[in-house]
Amino acid sequence: MKSILYTLLGVLLCLSACKKNNIEQVPLEKWTDGIIFDPSDSLGNYAKNFLNDIYTGLPTGYNRIGNLFGTTTTYDVLDAASDDAIASKTSSTIEAFTNGRISSSNVVDDAWAKNYSGIRKVNIFLANVGKVPFKQSMITEKNYWIAESRFLRAMFYFELIKRYRGVPLLGDRILTIDDDLSLKRNTLEECVQYVLSEIEAVKDQLRPNPLQDADIGRASKAAALALKSRLLLYMASPLYNMGNDPGKWLLAANAAKDLMNLSSSIGLESVYLNVFTTRKNKEVILAFQKTVNQGVEKDNAPVGYTDAVASNGLTSPTQELVDAFEMKNGKAITDPSSGYSAGNPYVNRDPRFYNTIFHNGMMWVKRAVQTFEGGLDKPGGIVTQTRTGYYMRKFMADFSTATTYSNQTHNPVIFRYAETLLNFAEAQNEYAGPTAEVKKAIEDIRQRAGLVPFALSAALSKEQMRDVIRHERRVEMAFEEQRFWDIRRWKIAENVLNGKLHGMRITQTSPGVFSYAPYEANTVSFDAAKMYSYPIPYSEITKNTNLTQNQGW
Repeated sequence: MKSILYTLLGVLLCLSACKKNNIEQVPLEKWTDGIIFDPSDSLGNYAKNFLNDIYTGLPTGYNRIGNLFGTTTTYDVLDAASDDAIASKTSSTIEAFTNGRISSSNVVDDAWAKNYSGIRKVNIFLANVGKVPFKQSMITEKNYWIAESRFLRAMFYFELIKRYRGVPLLGDRILTIDDDLSLKRNTLEECVQYVLSEIEAVKDQLRPNPLQDADIGRASKAAALALKSRLLLYMASPLYNMGNDPGKWLLAANAAKDLMNLSSSIGLESVYLNVFTTRKNKEVILAFQKTVNQGVEKDNAPVGYTDAVASNGLTSPTQELVDAFEMKNGKAITDPSSGYSAGNPYVNRDPRFYNTIFHNGMMWVKRAVQTFEGGLDKPGGIVTQTRTGYYMRKFMADFSTATTYSNQTHNPVIFRYAETLLNFAEAQNEYAGPTAEVKKAIEDIRQRAGLVPFALSAALSKEQMRDVIRHERRVEMAFEEQRFWDIRRWKIAENVLNGKLHGMRITQTSPGVFSYAPYEANTVSFDAAKMYSYPIPYSEITKNTNLTQNQGW
């Protein structure tokens, strides 16, 4: 535990400049306790900047798992360690999850130090914000900030729990070198109850919804309820709910329903693409705020583009994900009546497919994507060309008729309303079966997606509805760091991540005519004896003899 302190004592006060939120960039050398919580700062500007820095510890989404690529660093999406994608660059860091290289000494996506750093910052903020003599007109804002900081601390603990299970709970303590740093892990149940108690304590003290434009990106009551919904859904799932206690599913269903009933300002955005490319929309409950950029496009668009639209093609979606997208008529491609043609496989698919996957022939910046053998975006060749015949399209603006990229809003979504509907449908189905409410929640998502017809059969059993819900969650939330965790909490990772993942080899037989042949793109493995939890970093274990390692690591 001593290493937690050493890590957290090095609190970096590098503030994110954001003109929209009036966040001031303050020189690092000016940051001392006396200035951060300045007794003469009646507006609390420095304290607010300190809080803004805590927000940078939230999950950043998109491409965040680093790799050394030549002399630069590239980043993979977390779902490249699921059955939905593989990293285009072979031997990427992310592949340690699927090839057995991960260990306590080779921890990928190490969240231990990062989240404890965030927790310490929150505790510093809470211990010192009272020193600031806020003018009367700022008291409401001050109270919002206090509630926001406690929400962020709850988020940081959730990020730890879902990786490591029970972890040491610090409460409001700010550990010093004189404290006993050999802290034991609290139980998973103690950690869950702590997070839930924090949510209950602050949910009505957070900003109400809808948020004002200047407050977009800050925690609201809806964000607190969304965290509660996700946490309780996880705890009701097979990985944690080994006795399948129906009461846990009921708690999860009720938590999602509370959010569904919160405000008419929250709901499904009418256009799916807008969820990811607009800063303000009714579906996004909380997102990590960034300045406008072209990062997602340049990291993930097909690799054959050059000059101003050069792209790295870092993410290769699998054939397994491609096949999960139904036809536009709502039928699976395996259904003989669906209209699917293996000789023309990308026609009339679920509209979300075209917002998620780059496929051969799709228009993008001046030309059609060419993932056929010999095409500009073909598999093989340079380091990050596709390994499956596909590239990730999700999160990008529409450049299908453009001649170049322009800066776009790319704020990685942390919580959105569609997840709430999926959470409710899953929990309610497990508790009570495929009720009308369950059916409607899924049909609302399918209708927004553009499936015609979108309705589900009234004769679905509980088990069939479970499959439908899991399918909808997979295609609706692709690449949003859901599938990676879903296959773990459902305890199916040992099934879907042991064996082969596939791509599609496309050959141009004559101009504009192609043949398609699936092939084995990657071999993956998952050790169920240990890989449902992360290993605690070995460096942490060696510095704290009371910190026990997770089973198998």
